[in-house]
This record gives sequence, structure tokens and C-alpha cells, in this order.
Amino acid sequence: MSEKKSSAAPEETSSSDEPRKKESLTDQITETFSELTESISQVRSNRRRASMPPTDTIPVVPAASEDAPPAPKVVGNGKTSMMHNPVAFGFLMTVGVGLALFAYYIFNNVGALVGWVTGAIFIALGLDPIVRRLESWGIKRGIGVIAVLAGFAGAVTGLVMTIGPVISEQASKFIQYAPGIYQNTIDSDWYHELDQRFNISTWVNENIPKFLETTFSSSQVNSFMSSLVSAGSTLAQSVTGVIIVLFLSLYFLTSMDTIKAWGVRLAPASKRVRVKYITDKITESVGNYVMGQAMVAILNALFAFFIMLFLGFSFPQLMALVVMILAFIPLVGGVIALILTSLILLTQGWSLALWFAVAYFLYLQVEAYL
Repeated sequence: MSEKKSSAAPEETSSSDEPRKKESLTDQITETFSELTESISQVRSNRRRASMPPTDTIPVVPAASEDAPPAPKVVGNGKTSMMHNPVAFGFLMTVGVGLALFAYYIFNNVGALVGWVTGAIFIALGLDPIVRRLESWGIKRGIGVIAVLAGFAGAVTGLVMTIGPVISEQASKFIQYAPGIYQNTIDSDWYHELDQRFNISTWVNENIPKFLETTFSSSQVNSFMSSLVSAGSTLAQSVTGVIIVLFLSLYFLTSMDTIKAWGVRLAPASKRVRVKYITDKITESVGNYVMGQAMVAILNALFAFFIMLFLGFSFPQLMALVVMILAFIPLVGGVIALILTSLILLTQGWSLALWFAVAYFLYLQVEAYL
């Protein structure tokens, strides 16, 4: 009997331990879940505190005090679509089309005036670095503008008065000697070699008479005579244009800072500093480019003049002027001047053209890489 009781006792203890184990396991799961929930809530509260502005920077003022700052106004982001207001959208589209038509009318009817204004702007931008250099020396801007513009006008006038008669004389001689130059070119050895290879004389004999017949027809002669009659008005218009460009350049140089400030005020207030910086950089870059291109053109013309004078070409001043005009074309101006001048120099011999082409090509390389 005692053995039976002893065997029954462990069975009762094992059956009573099972619910205790289940309760302890449930308590552990509950505690773990509660700890996880508390940690998640703590992380959320830390995120909210990090996103909120620091409270120590906000002044604490009583609500009834007169020194309390006004409540901030709630303003939207302003990003509303224009399609939500079709009347405003249609009005702005109409105004844009009207401005485009007005600009087309101006360019179509007063194109010369637009060209004068554009030329005056570029001249003013090109002379502005010199004026600023004079300002850095303590000279007032008005006096500097007058001095620089007077020097520019004097240099252009002196250049025209000095070189103009020589170029005019050489141009008339070139036209007068054109038939002889043409005949010498045909009789040259290099022309005969090219003619044997490419049959140039046949093409010339077929097309030159047609060209002369078309050029000297009655309608062309009448139009040429009418153009001669209007040459006086064209000359007067050119003189007027030079005077207008001169005075516009004076105005733009004097009011350069005022014009830039007025343009900056058109930008939003939050971006005016950036717009002013970009505007100053653009005007400075354009001015330096214009001055640099002018110096490059003058140097190209001087080098071509001395080379042609050394080689014994008959019209060095005329071709130097052509080189200077072509050198104002960005990137390809020097190459075009090289090709055109070399072709014209072929009329006096291939050796002359070859020496000029080699010398001018080397000069272009030095100019490009120095």
C-alpha cells in the first residue's frame, strides 16, 4: 500500500506542475511583448522630439503681455495650376502672343535701329572694362566714360582718315588691273597643271559668258543705276547710324550699373543676389570677349599686312582690312581669312600664296595655344 501511495504522489505533483509551467510561459510572452511595445513607443517619441524645433530658442512671453510676437501667418506654397484659373491663363497667353507680334513688327520695320542698338551695347560692354580700370585708379565714372569713348572715336576716325584713302586707291587699282590679273592667272604654269587635271577652262568658257550676259542685262543695269542713285541716301544713313551708335554707346556706358540694377529688380527678392552675381559675370565675360576679339582682329590684320608687304604683294592694306573684318568671326574667322587671302595671292604666283599660307597658319597656331 505504501508503494502505491508513493507512486501516486509523483503523478499528482507532475499534474500540478504542468499548469504552473503554462502560466510562467504566458507571463514571459506577455512581459516580452510589453517590453517590445514600450521600446517602440520610446523610439516614436524620440523621433517626434528630434523633428520638433528646440524649445530653448523660442521666447517664452506671457499671453497677456504687449511684447508678445504676432502669430505667424499660414501661407500656402503657391503652387497652383494655371488651368484652375482659365481666365488668367487665357489673358497671359494673349499677352504673350501680342508681345511676340510686337517684337516681330519692330524687327521687320526698324531692323536698322535694332542693329544700331545691338552694336552700341556690344561696344559699351567692350569698353566697360577700361572704364572700370580707370575707376580703380580714382577717376570718376563719367569722366572715364567720356575719355574712353573719345579715345575710341578718335582711334576709329584716325584709322579711317589714314587708311581709307589708301584702301580706296588700292581697291580701284585692283578693279582696274583685274583683267590683267585674270590673264596672268590663265597663263601661269600652275593653272595649266590644274586645267589638265580638272578641265577648268571648259567650265569657265561655258559659264562665264552666261554670267556676264545675266549680269549686264538691261534689268540688272537698271537696278544698278537705281542703286547708284540711292547711294547718297545710303551714305547719309550710314553717317547717321555711326552718330546714333556713338551716342547710344555713351548712354549705355554711363548707365551700365543703373540698367543692371533695374534688370535685377525684376527678379524675385529671394533670388536677386544670385541674379546680380550672374549678371555681373555675364557682362564682364562679354566685355572681355569683345575686347579680346578686337585685339585678335587687329593683330591678325597687322601680321597679314607685314607678311604681304614683305612678300611684295600689290594690295597689302586692302587685304589686311579684309583679314581684320573676317577675324571678328569667332573660331573660323582666321581660317576663312587664310583661305581667301591665299586664293587672291595666287593671282601673283603660287610661291607667294604658299609662303603667306605657311606663315599665317603658324601665326594662327601660336595665337590659339598662347
